[in-house]
Amino acid sequence: MSKRVADALPAVALVLLLLGGWELYVDLGGVDPVLLPAPHGIAVAAWQDAGTLWHNTQITLKEVALGLTLAVIAGFALAIAIHLSSAIRKAVYPLAVGSQALPFAILTPTLAFWLGFGILPKLIVIGLICFFPVAVSTVDGLSAADPDQLKLLRTLDASRWQAFRFTELPSALPSVLTGARIALVVAWIAAFIAETSSPTVGPYAGLGREIMVALNTSETAPAFAATAVLFVCAIVSFNALALVERRLAGWARPRPGENR
Repeated sequence: MSKRVADALPAVALVLLLLGGWELYVDLGGVDPVLLPAPHGIAVAAWQDAGTLWHNTQITLKEVALGLTLAVIAGFALAIAIHLSSAIRKAVYPLAVGSQALPFAILTPTLAFWLGFGILPKLIVIGLICFFPVAVSTVDGLSAADPDQLKLLRTLDASRWQAFRFTELPSALPSVLTGARIALVVAWIAAFIAETSSPTVGPYAGLGREIMVALNTSETAPAFAATAVLFVCAIVSFNALALVERRLAGWARPRPGENR
């Protein structure tokens, strides 16, 4: 048995245990299936609505990918500005923190009326929700550069840009990727918020809109099926980015048994 399979077994066992308990709870009359459908009912709904689920998953996946790209670019640029300028840090950092408390359900319709009823308002909402982990992680990573290396560069008459390029920026890479992973998970719920609070319909519906339409018609099984897709997508995308992180910044992580 490979190590990856062995590592996954505890999580798989826990999921099966939870699903089994959930199934028994509903089947034994613990709750009305209209309120909480059994796992087998959700699976049947997912199979019957596979085409619609796949179509809306593609829409939400596109929103997450583009919105996360926007968030990473904005968060990375803001972190660099904050790191290099104390004035920007004092002026912008508090606003960046406060932005995470904005009621985006109210903001999204306004953006839709300003920018149209397509995908752009959703991307802005996803970007606003997701840029903060990237910015904070990057600021911390830039500040964690080896002071001895910076001192050595100063003794060699290196410019501020050279110190940033050759020491601070490489040291921040693991933190940037960690922030991106956090933002990626948040992006799925951000997409749900953007889709359900926007008046956008038609070809830009997405999983969030599908969930709300199903709930409004008391079809809870399809709603739970779409929710399960969001759940799986978040796990898969998080682990995929973790693999990328190990490829790009594996040097920053100690190997098993090593002390750094």
